[in-house]
Amino acid sequence: MKGKGGALDRRSSARWRLLLLCAFSFGLGMLFTNRFWTAPNTNNHIMSQHRRQDQELQLVSEDCNTKRKHGEHKDIMGEVTRTHEAIQLLDKSISTLQMELAAKRSTLELVRSGVPVTSETSQSRKKAFVVVGVNTAFSSRKRRDSVRETWMPQGEKLLQLEEQKGIVIRFTIGHSATSNSILDKAIDAEDAQHHDFLRLDHVEGYHELSAKTKIFFSTAVGIWDADFFVKVDDDVHVNLGMLATTLARHKAKPRTYIGCMKSGPVLADKNLKYHEPEAWKFGEDGNKYFRHATGQIYAISKDLATYISINQYVPLMVMS
Repeated sequence: MKGKGGALDRRSSARWRLLLLCAFSFGLGMLFTNRFWTAPNTNNHIMSQHRRQDQELQLVSEDCNTKRKHGEHKDIMGEVTRTHEAIQLLDKSISTLQMELAAKRSTLELVRSGVPVTSETSQSRKKAFVVVGVNTAFSSRKRRDSVRETWMPQGEKLLQLEEQKGIVIRFTIGHSATSNSILDKAIDAEDAQHHDFLRLDHVEGYHELSAKTKIFFSTAVGIWDADFFVKVDDDVHVNLGMLATTLARHKAKPRTYIGCMKSGPVLADKNLKYHEPEAWKFGEDGNKYFRHATGQIYAISKDLATYISINQYVPLMVMS
């Protein structure tokens, strides 16, 4: 009996040992399992933190690059602006030198051609706002008188207009083909009475109107330092107030032309008074002229008048 009891005790103790071993193995397994799973979680957390930091650094770097690009763009635009301003200043200086050269050259040409040099030409150029040249001919006395009676002041009022408003008005006329002819003497007498002529070194003629206009601009540039020069025919009546207001709006603009543009049919019929002698150059009958400036009245700025003066001996088409 004792032998059986001892065997039972050994069996029960073996079971307990087995249970304890299983429990110990289970606990040991849980311990190792927690360690192995916790480490990867920690590593993942660290890696995600590194990723976020890298992304933030990348965003900061991109923002710096963007700011740098904006700064470079502003620097380039500023450099372009400064270069443009320097070019404008240089262009203005060149234009001023050209105007001074043209003035001296015009005065010298007047002296060489034997044209009487008045006090206006012998002195330095007078400052003016606009010089209005009224194109006239020997036979247009009635037109000149009409202009004097309407929009062109006379005597002291003409001088006051020049001194107070800077508006100079002169009838522009050349001379006859015959020196000191009766036509020239008639203009001399009229000028002595009204003092409103600008005598040009030019032989009067209907087919030389463009040349006369160029000589007017060249002569006027040599006498007056004006902002604008106006050419107008003696059959046009001018509103001086409106003219001055219109020119003042464009005073700051360089190389300005103010006038009217027109087009019309080419008159090929020789029976018409104003027919086109070279109508064949414009193509078939019924064709129109190309769009061009009218010659009755127009204004040009100082730099354009100076350009004409400098190139007065170069064939230029100036509307007469």
